[in-house]
Amino acid sequence: MRTCYCLSFLFWTSMLHVVHMTSSPKRTIKYSQNGRILGLSQDDGKTLHRSKRGWMWNQFFLLEEYTGSDTQYVGKLHTDQDKEDGNLKYILTGDGAGSLFIIDENTGDIHAAKKLDREEKSLYVLRAKAIDRKTGRQVEPESEFIIKIHDINDNEPKFTKDMYTASVPEMSGVGTSVIQVTAIDADDASYGNSAKVVYSILQGQPYFSVDPETGIIKTALPDMSRENREQYQVVIQAKDMGGQMGGLSGTTTVNITLTDVNDNPPRFPQSTYQFSSPESASLGTPLGRIKANDLDVGENAAIEYSISNGDGSDMFDIITDKDTQEGIITIKKQLDFETKMLYSLRVEAANTHPDPRFFHLGPFKDTALIKVSVEDVDEPPMFSRSSYLIEVDEDAKEGTIIGQVIAQDPDTTKNAIKYSVDRHTDLDRIFNIHSGNGSIFISKTLDREETPWHNITVIATEINNPKQSSQIPVFIRILDINDHAPEFAKYYETFVCENAKAGQLVQTVSAVDKDEPPRGHKFFFELVPEFAVHPNFSVVDNKDNTAGILTRRNGYSRSKMSTYLLPVLIFDNDYPIQSSTGTLTIRVCACDSRGNMQSCNAEALLLSAGLSTGALIAILLCIIILLVLVVLFAALKRQRKKEPLIISKDDVRDNIVTYNDEGGGEEDTQAFDIGTLRNPEAREESKMRRDVIPETIFQIRRTAPLWENIDVQDFIQRKLKENDLDPTAPPYDSLATYAYEGNDSIANSLSSLESLTMDGNQDYDYLSDWGPRFKKLADMYGGDDSDGD
Repeated sequence: MRTCYCLSFLFWTSMLHVVHMTSSPKRTIKYSQNGRILGLSQDDGKTLHRSKRGWMWNQFFLLEEYTGSDTQYVGKLHTDQDKEDGNLKYILTGDGAGSLFIIDENTGDIHAAKKLDREEKSLYVLRAKAIDRKTGRQVEPESEFIIKIHDINDNEPKFTKDMYTASVPEMSGVGTSVIQVTAIDADDASYGNSAKVVYSILQGQPYFSVDPETGIIKTALPDMSRENREQYQVVIQAKDMGGQMGGLSGTTTVNITLTDVNDNPPRFPQSTYQFSSPESASLGTPLGRIKANDLDVGENAAIEYSISNGDGSDMFDIITDKDTQEGIITIKKQLDFETKMLYSLRVEAANTHPDPRFFHLGPFKDTALIKVSVEDVDEPPMFSRSSYLIEVDEDAKEGTIIGQVIAQDPDTTKNAIKYSVDRHTDLDRIFNIHSGNGSIFISKTLDREETPWHNITVIATEINNPKQSSQIPVFIRILDINDHAPEFAKYYETFVCENAKAGQLVQTVSAVDKDEPPRGHKFFFELVPEFAVHPNFSVVDNKDNTAGILTRRNGYSRSKMSTYLLPVLIFDNDYPIQSSTGTLTIRVCACDSRGNMQSCNAEALLLSAGLSTGALIAILLCIIILLVLVVLFAALKRQRKKEPLIISKDDVRDNIVTYNDEGGGEEDTQAFDIGTLRNPEAREESKMRRDVIPETIFQIRRTAPLWENIDVQDFIQRKLKENDLDPTAPPYDSLATYAYEGNDSIANSLSSLESLTMDGNQDYDYLSDWGPRFKKLADMYGGDDSDGD
């Protein structure tokens, strides 16, 4: 913001112009030929001499931002060698030479060709030299001088940011630092007050203030509350020239936010809350929500709810919803309208992050009264226990009452209740219950060894409202009684050596019992009374539920007795005592000297022959294979007998070709030719059926022509007529088969069956006259040789 630019520029221009005009109306850089000394000469011609060579330059000062119409004069270069005859030429080089600064090469006068800005460049270093125009020789060595740009107040202060954002806690004391702002002036700080900045506040009072030198913004009022006002906008001004009249200035905006502190306690909007719940509500069911208001925000507004006291502190609970900062009332214990209908409890809401600095403002918590009314509902029957355990002996009779369950209606109406057994838990209907009083009795006999436990479910239902029912598990344990006799643990079959000695242990036996007496099993073993004194074996009870079978004499003979059956009596010690008899089979076997069995009975015969079990199996397999081979051989032999005796082209017998075909009707001209019947001579052609494959590969034997046997046609016509006139004949599509043999053969019968009725030998010599086709028959039946054979 350039408020006084023109005025300031004119003021400084006039001052600098006076200084230059009075101190040096004309500046000249002069070189001495003898000593080559530099002098600053005035128009009066006086020269300052130095005793030794050394360059001593005064700085040229030039005012920035020159706005005159002519070029600005800087100074003059001069040497003693210049006779002012135009023979010397002045040359200027360095920063801005030829563009910003120009020199008159004849006179050495230097001018600024353009307006200069100190903020862009404050110092220029140039070099000057003088040369002879004719010879081009440098008459003076090159010298360096400086042109310094004088500053004017042409730049206003600028802040480092266009807008600042800051925050300060609410309730802060006066003078609390908020933020520091900084403005920079591009003018020369070492020359005058052009760059001296002073800060002031234009907007934001009386809440904030600013330090004029440092730019630090501070609070100006105590106990500013965020809840009353949270945002503030402060405008700060920076002005140069030390804040004096005519200085340039710049402004910036600072947005200040008051941050929250926990200076407000939570408060319930009302002192009493009313809620209701049915008595059937399950545990954890929410009844309602309450909320205490806190003017603070964030964690400063975090609230924790709790139940401080009241008669419902044990029945209800309250939890805090962290998202909504609400307290949720829930059921902690099961409600019962008949027990208590109204509860009251006091709920407390407290901040979780209190600030000790504000404890003087009061307690940071609040309380409210909660009243909960319980609503009556029709409840199902309630049993006196959560489960029942009943024990019964397994020998209990049918109809015996083993226990009772009790349930009642918890409502004030006290409705009547009926009991029943869930048959899904008692599929065999072993138990039943009295519907009126809940007595459980037995319907079938019990067996602990089969099912030691029964788990049934009893249902209690209100008679007036069958929908209201409840159920309870009943565990029935069947107690054991001694109703099973002990018996051998397994089937025992042992042996005794023929060379056994008296008192030798033959076998150790043990017993098992299905019963489970409380003190464990105890078995006793002895011989049955009929065999109390057994001449061959004895039983010794080992007192550990086992017994040993011992021999009573020396030596046993297989030839006299190969097997002994020893009955052993086993009984327990429970009440009533149960006993059983087990029979032990003892075989007499041949043993070696160490008592190892070698042979017993029939098996011993095989073993003594040296045949092992593997050898017996091998022999059995060989016998089976031989039987199979015999059967196959007989089958093949029988099949060969079925083959014809003569298979040759000269076979004299007729060959029958079978076509298992019924024909295709009148339109089938390929399967059968009716002309064959009309013309028997057609059989002379060797035509094969084209619709089926013949079952024989033999050639059809050609017979003598039968064209003279015309009775075939008459026979067919007669049969067709009979079928046409017969009402019981099959339909025309049916096939009628006629077994017609034809006329007698001219050769008469060749069968040998008639030869049995004829006396004497027949003469077959006529077969030789029939041609070569009957030659084999003639050889077989003709002549005396064949008869002899």
